[in-house]
Amino acid sequence: MCNCIEFSNNRRGEKIAKKVLVVSGHPDLKNDSLANKTILKEIKKLYPEVELDILSNLYPDYQIDVAAEQDKLRWADVIVFQYPLYWYMTPSLMNKWIEKVFVHGFSHGSNGNVLKDKYLIASLTTGAGEAAYSAGSGTTIEDLLAPIRLTTKLTQLNFVGYVVTHGVSYSLREDADKTQEMIAKSQAHAKKLVEMIESL
Repeated sequence: MCNCIEFSNNRRGEKIAKKVLVVSGHPDLKNDSLANKTILKEIKKLYPEVELDILSNLYPDYQIDVAAEQDKLRWADVIVFQYPLYWYMTPSLMNKWIEKVFVHGFSHGSNGNVLKDKYLIASLTTGAGEAAYSAGSGTTIEDLLAPIRLTTKLTQLNFVGYVVTHGVSYSLREDADKTQEMIAKSQAHAKKLVEMIESL
């Protein structure tokens, strides 16, 4: 892989190439996610050279090609986890990917420093509205991202932050107005994500 996107400047004012890998953790992207599908499409439209790692296309049987996925991570400077929040967690396919790929000797341990100093961004969607993730609801997005933050700490990744879009449940697809609203939200989400990447 040699795809790269020019983002930040070095001390001499020249562009520095940032290689961006977006890992899509939705388990059934083709059929069940207008929002995540739109976000990925919009990112690809804005920056065609971004590498999209669509786990549901590659591993519908959950049999992860560990070596191939680790090579993608070696290549990348910036890693984006793109996923819908399922029961306050990352989806099972993304969990499986992390469990198989982020292993001792690769991502952590005395000799596991492949991810050191790379950047990670969490990019997620929720079916419920924003109020469901407020302090008054009993949990917040910041709370729910604790496993990702701790994983980045262990693996020496730099956790940049997150972009979240609420209220984009697949159940709203039957309503034409709601569908257009979801698409607009997802496009705005992608723009924010790109801005975060560009800030690095």
